[in-house]
Amino acid sequence: MRPGIALIGLLVCLLSGIWIIGLGLPAEAATTERVVVNRFTGIAIEGFDPVAYFVDGRAVKGNAEFEANLWGAVWRFRNEGNRASFLAHPEIYGPQFGGYDPADIARGVTIAGNPRFFTIAAQRLYLFSREANRDAFAANPERFLYEVGKRWPAIQEQLSQ
Repeated sequence: MRPGIALIGLLVCLLSGIWIIGLGLPAEAATTERVVVNRFTGIAIEGFDPVAYFVDGRAVKGNAEFEANLWGAVWRFRNEGNRASFLAHPEIYGPQFGGYDPADIARGVTIAGNPRFFTIAAQRLYLFSREANRDAFAANPERFLYEVGKRWPAIQEQLSQ
């Protein structure tokens, strides 16, 4: 194989990866993050506004105009009021377990939640990697939270600060 062709192939692979990321597909989280962020941008929960889940009852994209830095992540909001609410009470509005799927944590693994698959239980936001996990959790949150409670402290210790 000629070096020029190999270089072009590598460039195409790299550009394809960037193109796929640009489609808004959920980024896979590394298990070294306490909060799930896009490893290229540092943006949490794919730029969705965490307060909007409570206010609007749906996933709403935030705006780069209204950002906040907290827990090593950049959070986006659709307006200044949501940003202020989040900064006043991040423990309420931030996704529980750093945005990792609680159904997966209950099994002992960390998989990033998809901001489009969410539920609010006991006035807390939970993100899920897939709809089936969300539906199972919603049917019996206490069971999942009991299992997560047993596993989360050890998993959290393994995640970097």
